[in-house]
Amino acid sequence: MIEPATKKDLIVLNESQEAPGWSAQKTNARPMADNTLTRFFGGAPLAVLLKLLFVSLIVGALLVWLDIRPADIIYGVERFFRRLWDMGFDAIRDVAQYIVAGAIIVVPIWLIMRLMAVRGR
Repeated sequence: MIEPATKKDLIVLNESQEAPGWSAQKTNARPMADNTLTRFFGGAPLAVLLKLLFVSLIVGALLVWLDIRPADIIYGVERFFRRLWDMGFDAIRDVAQYIVAGAIIVVPIWLIMRLMAVRGR
C-alpha cells in the first residue's frame, strides 16, 4: 500500500522554477505524425488523398469532355508497346521522336514552374 506524501516529501516550486525532467526540451526531433506514410504521401495521407480525388475529378471531366475514355488510354498504351515490339530497332527512332516532341512542351513548362518557385522564396 502506498503511503500518502507528507509535507516534507513535497517539493514546492515557484513560478520561476521548472520541475526537473518535466520541461519540454527544444530539439530538432520530428513530430510523431511525420512517419513513413506521411513522408511517402508528402503530407497528411487523408489530405493528399482528398487532393488527388479532386484533381482526378477535374482531369476526368476534361477527358470526358474531350471524348477520351479510360479504355482508350489503356488500349493506346498497349498499342504503343505492341508497335515498339513489332518494329524492333526502328522503334528507337520513334521513341526518340516521342521524347523530343514531349520535351518541347514539358521542359519549358517545367522551367517556368521552377523559375516561379525560386522567385516566390
